[in-house]
Amino acid sequence: MTTNRVGVVGAVVALFLVGGCASGPTFEEYASSMEAVSADNGRIYIYRVSSLGAAIQPKVRINEEVVGKAVPKGFFYVDKPPGQYVISTTTEAERNLSLSLAAGEEKYVRLEVKMGLFAGHVKPVLVDSADGKEELQKTKFAGDSGDDSGDK
Repeated sequence: MTTNRVGVVGAVVALFLVGGCASGPTFEEYASSMEAVSADNGRIYIYRVSSLGAAIQPKVRINEEVVGKAVPKGFFYVDKPPGQYVISTTTEAERNLSLSLAAGEEKYVRLEVKMGLFAGHVKPVLVDSADGKEELQKTKFAGDSGDDSGDK
């Protein structure tokens, strides 16, 4: 009887973890349909490679505007004009990342989950281009496919 309970609990936990992950096309599949960033904009890729804390999926904001959600193993992107931007997430605490974006530039922001006192925190972290491009290969599109810019 105990073995059956362990098996059932394990199956429920596995379904919960898988159910919380991005389910769109892989980055590689989606990239072929993405338009190049326009000459007067830059592009910010926002992604989460870990499924740790799968239930923790706060909204992601750029300068207070909601642009997506911190979906485990998911990515989305936002095209913006050159300027200063603050990327933020909020659970029990707000975490911010400030960055500067130039025309034609691509920035990569990884969303890292850290355990907090009552809930996990999702922290935006700027990563270099080589690491960002490599890590995006492990994700699936989690944006609004009805929007040409990848904004969510």
